[in-house]
Amino acid sequence: MALRFLPNFTASRSIFSTFLSRIASCEFAHKNQQSSFHTSAVNNKVEGWYDQNEWVYPPQKPGEPRRPAWVNHCRENIKYSPKTMWYIACLVRGMSVDEAIKQLSFIPKKGAVIAKEVIEEAQELAVKEHNVEYKSNLWVAQSFVGKSIIVKGLRKHARMRFGVVHYRYCHYFVRLVEGPPPKHYYKPELTGNEKLEEYFAELRSRRIHRTL
Repeated sequence: MALRFLPNFTASRSIFSTFLSRIASCEFAHKNQQSSFHTSAVNNKVEGWYDQNEWVYPPQKPGEPRRPAWVNHCRENIKYSPKTMWYIACLVRGMSVDEAIKQLSFIPKKGAVIAKEVIEEAQELAVKEHNVEYKSNLWVAQSFVGKSIIVKGLRKHARMRFGVVHYRYCHYFVRLVEGPPPKHYYKPELTGNEKLEEYFAELRSRRIHRTL
């Protein structure tokens, strides 16, 4: 439709060529939109995450400690920025399920509501399909974000200029493991005495090249 009015356009040649190139890119952008999504790699990542729920382990030996149950869950194609969702995903790592749900309930962000719903779904899935006796006896072992499709749009500017807008989508992955959460999910920082002992051990382990 926009190309019909171009012959009546009486602006300068440089502006005309710029306008024509931008309109042509808009006319044909939707034809190549599906090819720029790259959905194959994204779908393989999500399917591989769900496939881990079907893993079967060999029987345990007598006296071997019981293997804790765990469950993987995911929500695909969330209309939310992956970078913003990353902060929320990092918050609940290493927490118990009840504590993670409690913390997410007080965060006024869209991503917090989504993460809370995904964790609650995984909690119910663990009880129904993975032989977890108490739904409160779980902790968040993994919580991370994956990049999904990016839809490109146009935004009009002054003097017949256009800007590209990226509508970003993401996947949210979570893994719940049966049992109490660990005391330290991340390795704690060494104290002053521990750093000193580590430095002395490094000095004592030095070796002069080409000597005994």
